[in-house]
Amino acid sequence: MISSEIKNFGILGYPVVHSLSPQMYKAAFEAAGFVNYNYIPLQVHTGKLFMAVEAIKGLDFRGVNVTIPHKTTIMNYLDAVDSDALVIGAVNTVVNDGGMLTGYNTDVAGFLAALAEANFLPEDCHAVVLGAGGAARAILWGLCKRRAEFITIGARNLQKAQALAKDFMNQGAVEAFDWLSDEFKEMLQTADILINTTPLGMFPNVDDMPPIDLKLLPEGAFVYDIIYNPAETKLLKTAKELGFPTLNGLSMLLLQGKEAYRLYTGQIPDMEVMERTLKETLSKK
Repeated sequence: MISSEIKNFGILGYPVVHSLSPQMYKAAFEAAGFVNYNYIPLQVHTGKLFMAVEAIKGLDFRGVNVTIPHKTTIMNYLDAVDSDALVIGAVNTVVNDGGMLTGYNTDVAGFLAALAEANFLPEDCHAVVLGAGGAARAILWGLCKRRAEFITIGARNLQKAQALAKDFMNQGAVEAFDWLSDEFKEMLQTADILINTTPLGMFPNVDDMPPIDLKLLPEGAFVYDIIYNPAETKLLKTAKELGFPTLNGLSMLLLQGKEAYRLYTGQIPDMEVMERTLKETLSKK
């Protein structure tokens, strides 16, 4: 059904030129018959975020996605924040309902949906998470929500990893280690799933990977890298050569986008169109 109603959406960040969101949402809107739904990259410098948020109201944007470096700061300027976003401490989607702005974090929904599609159930598992940045927070919360038995954080910056573990100590059993330590290597030996949340291996630095000996993982351990460009990072390639099941970050990207689209429109997007658009866009980069 074709709709002639005009609605505007966008993505706030700095920079935003790298974002795949405009292509993904435009394709989904067009497939749904929303011919006058616009999706605009909005480059917003640090220090001007408040003005940008006020402009969302003034220009009657229906919603915006939020990316680096504004995911945390924007929470100060919203009228309400969803419970997931509060726990994670970051917002990546804002919905405008008549001037009331509500922040959400769809990364956790995308992460859990991607795991479900891969037939991995995090309940009662031992999960090892690489990295202690913003992406790790959403992954940790997802694992806690699904009652992972134990979560091990491995990171280069032990102080940062320990602070992250402390933030989630009331949500589940979480412990942090230097990823080069003997203690962390011992933890790898009982992991059911290893999840990379660091940018190591992301394009253009495709020869990088976290300094982890994958041979320490038990047989059948699941290796998940939330990077989607390239489609197969050095970490995933190494894991596959060792016989481990693997998953990249494309499904998480798609499924968090699906949840944001639902929040914007109340509908489910055409996932085949979104996936095809993302793959075509990535193939050109």
